[in-house]
Amino acid sequence: MKLLTGLFLCSLVLAVSSHPWIDFVGEAMRGSWDMWRAYSDMKEANFINSDKYFHARGNYDAAQRGPGGVWAAEVIRYQGGKDPNHFRPEGLPDKY
Repeated sequence: MKLLTGLFLCSLVLAVSSHPWIDFVGEAMRGSWDMWRAYSDMKEANFINSDKYFHARGNYDAAQRGPGGVWAAEVIRYQGGKDPNHFRPEGLPDKY
């Protein structure tokens, strides 16, 4: 009975891990994290007129994750899919 239960659970895990929606959810979570990181960097930099750059950077990084990241970027959209350096203000430290 324990062997049968173990085999069932293993097959269930393998079946679930191979579904595309698992990848989508992971990409969306990592994309959301990219956007949060950009927001945190914006607060840390505290640089005048840099908000468009940081929002675009978060959006761009999230979209690079795949379809789930694109979805997250659209849901938490601030700027379009432009290269974030288009919005980079002069004098912003290279750290960002």
